[in-house]
Amino acid sequence: MGWRERLESADGIDADPATVADGDVLDLLEPSVQEWWIDQFGAYVEENGGFFTPPQERAVPLIHEGENALICAPTGSGKTLASFTSIIDELFRREREEGLDNSVYCLYVSPLKSLANDIHRNLTEPLEGIREVAQRRHGGAGDDSDAGDGVVDDAAAVSRIRHAIRHGDTSDSERRKMLEETPHILNTTPETLAILLNSPKFREKLRTVEYVVVDEIHSLAAGKRGTHLSVSLERLEALAESSPTRIGCSATIEPLDDVAEFLVGRETPSGPSRDYEIVDARFAREFDVELQCPTDDLIHTPRDVIQERFYERLHDQIREHTNTLVFANTRSGAERMLHNLRERFDDYDEDNSACHHGSLSKEVREDVEERLKDGSLDVVTSSTSLELGIDMPHVDLVVQVGSPKSVAALLQRVGRAGHRVGETVTGRVIALDRDELVECAVMLKKADEGFVDGVSIPENAQDVAAQQVYGMAIAEIRPESEVVGILRRAYPYRNYDDADWEQLARYLTADYEGMEDRNVYAKIWRDANDPPDGEHHYEEFPVGEPLIGKRGRLARVIYMTNIGTIPDSFSCDVFTRASDEWVGQLDEEYLDTLEAGDVFVLGGSNFEYRYRRGSKVYVDRTSAAPTVPSWYSERLPLAYDLGREILEFQGELLDRYDAGGAASVRHWLRDFPLDDDSVRALARMFDQQIRYAGVESVSTADRLAIEVERDHDEYERNYYVHSNYGRRFNEGLSRLLAYRCAQAANANVSVAVADNGFTLSMPLNRKIDIVGIIEDLDPDDARELLRASLDETDLLQRYFRINATRSLMILKRYKGTEKSASQQQVSSEMLLGFAQDLEEFAVIEETYREILEDKLNLAGIETVLGGIRSGEIEVVRRSVDSPSPRAFGLATLMASDVVLAEDESAVLRNFHERVVDEIGDGHRESDATASTDSDAADGSASTDRDAADDRSLEPTGTDE
Repeated sequence: MGWRERLESADGIDADPATVADGDVLDLLEPSVQEWWIDQFGAYVEENGGFFTPPQERAVPLIHEGENALICAPTGSGKTLASFTSIIDELFRREREEGLDNSVYCLYVSPLKSLANDIHRNLTEPLEGIREVAQRRHGGAGDDSDAGDGVVDDAAAVSRIRHAIRHGDTSDSERRKMLEETPHILNTTPETLAILLNSPKFREKLRTVEYVVVDEIHSLAAGKRGTHLSVSLERLEALAESSPTRIGCSATIEPLDDVAEFLVGRETPSGPSRDYEIVDARFAREFDVELQCPTDDLIHTPRDVIQERFYERLHDQIREHTNTLVFANTRSGAERMLHNLRERFDDYDEDNSACHHGSLSKEVREDVEERLKDGSLDVVTSSTSLELGIDMPHVDLVVQVGSPKSVAALLQRVGRAGHRVGETVTGRVIALDRDELVECAVMLKKADEGFVDGVSIPENAQDVAAQQVYGMAIAEIRPESEVVGILRRAYPYRNYDDADWEQLARYLTADYEGMEDRNVYAKIWRDANDPPDGEHHYEEFPVGEPLIGKRGRLARVIYMTNIGTIPDSFSCDVFTRASDEWVGQLDEEYLDTLEAGDVFVLGGSNFEYRYRRGSKVYVDRTSAAPTVPSWYSERLPLAYDLGREILEFQGELLDRYDAGGAASVRHWLRDFPLDDDSVRALARMFDQQIRYAGVESVSTADRLAIEVERDHDEYERNYYVHSNYGRRFNEGLSRLLAYRCAQAANANVSVAVADNGFTLSMPLNRKIDIVGIIEDLDPDDARELLRASLDETDLLQRYFRINATRSLMILKRYKGTEKSASQQQVSSEMLLGFAQDLEEFAVIEETYREILEDKLNLAGIETVLGGIRSGEIEVVRRSVDSPSPRAFGLATLMASDVVLAEDESAVLRNFHERVVDEIGDGHRESDATASTDSDAADGSASTDRDAADDRSLEPTGTDE
């Protein structure tokens, strides 16, 4: 029975087969595949007007025609299934008619092993289902018999399609088996693909690849794993017998054209992009998302009241839904929320609640994932590890506690709810701090309007290029032009020029005096092909052709055991200088924030950072104020694009305020997806801000506001810069300004950075023209000035280690021994001075490029400085006796008496009392216990703001 007959005979469906919009798509599939699809997903989906979801309806024909495609659609809309269904259909037809070779036809590349495992299981079901349908339709044997004339019957054809998974955990026996019985569909990771391209036997199995599916491409494109993969895909292109069809699957990403070009690469080196189609169905599902706040007054409502309301509301929401997924922004926050739920309510235990994040063991994570899939968990708390697409069909509510810092992350997280087609995505965002209220209000409104933050794709990364060129040289001797051409066909290297190549080649050939004395040896040779009677002649290449080949007998082993882009990390032991006393540990990423003289809290005591040697940090005890918050390295950074939207929002809010005061602002905000407490809290904060410091104290798209406070108690002058462009931008601009201000004032300048701005502090007897310094900054000079500010910093040392290891200048594994991250750091510190003295040395140049462009958002800084220079952005300075409401968060970063959460509450209340005294606002509750933001968000009733530095001591980085 065909689909038309099935539809006509179906009860309860009022649909004429002639009006079905996507029947032609179903007609593209083989009859057995058609019938399986209908059996599996229902004969007709009324919400979609046919058999397929919107992304499936558009993607299936494209893949059927062999078109490159980027499929961008919400989680649960069936985009990956659409890819595999089209590919299985083609392999099924081909196996039945002519037979498949013992080689790979489809590569599925996933950023996570767990996701690859999930897809592997999900491939088994379609293949088994199609085989059963074929047996039912034709009575086929489903074995190796044929149907006569050498044609294999349908059931046997499907049963012969093999699929397997291969990554770092695959056993040697399984790898050997894959050579004998090669999977037609191979699931793998970017790193394993690079290894397979250099495996002498298995790379031959890749020549038949016709399809490449890159899943969760949004999580790859913005990092060096994606850069590495893009070059591997061009190496595969050069190896394959025909150009593989490339399919990218993504939930939320922008700009789509850039990501599509990243996926497909270039036809010719540095030429135009290959052809592609974009399936944009990002907003094909219904969203029910709201911002909630436990109170309309986050300053004066007692902390225990806020937490009581927060947990009561969370408990009610969990009870009203089948499975609830709760995201915190830190691993420690996820752990504390689960702990508090179990402590406060008898409803939760180990059987129905769990926590999932990257610091837990693989066994624990897999157990939680399985229980999420079968629906046996009422609630799971997580940080970032459950953002990506393992199937969780029973999750019907996502709660995000605190700001996820980008629209893309918000959509990715709340998209885990309603994971099935036709289900509404239900999400609740809980804000427990006034700065996050602003972020989240704009974030939810922009998401509702279809806005998504853009990703920035790294360009011309020399460390990744070093790995890939080394791999190509190991695979075979080849013309230099071919190697450079493969690089330039990859999107991240489309602008890779001859100078970049010469810089890299000098490093790889060890063409620097002193390199071998430091055990850094040449990895490739580079020479013109000799005449036939010469010492080095390769007859397959013309005489004089510049060639490249590998150096060293162990080259292949070194490459196979050291490639990859994910850096190792470690914790540093902290010792006092005076007595060499061990006082604790700090995560090395936290050290990126520290300069000599900075004060931080560890184990409840204050320490002044002095210097670092390898994996040891040396400090002095001090009674001075903390200058760097303990949680700094663990928080997600605000997206630059969202920061710009917040500035646009603040400009429009000021217009509303000018037209009708706070009442007009409240009326306007009620059009946002906010609850009443959020509306009142936002309107009150901006009302007090304007009444206290004036309209010009609020930064907008065309104004950068700066407050100057003279703190006589601490004998400091504080500059609060309201640059709401996100932490990466603020880290860069604050370093640049601190560097210039220190020169102008001839004094040390302390820096504290947040997402909505930063603080510069110096002695009270020093004074600078902060507006003049900013206005004098030439955007063309920003790169060199910022580069100079990095000298002798821990940030430079750490990134040099990471890039030296990626570039194989430092080997993690060699001759059976392995260097830990701390040992790599010692090696890199011995090499850094040498590398800095070399002219145009690829590894050090890449270190600076990555810090400036990828970490410190140099492009954004140059754009804003350009706007200031052209007059499009005005810099406004205002003196205040006490920080304004929008500066409360910045001020608490520098406050001397903020160590515990209770201390922060008292400081916030004190700031607020000064404001209301100045503006004559009668709203005072001086006997109340003030609320706090970060501890409530993490769900702890008694968490010290810096207690034992527990947040910064946890492993950080991307959860996997």
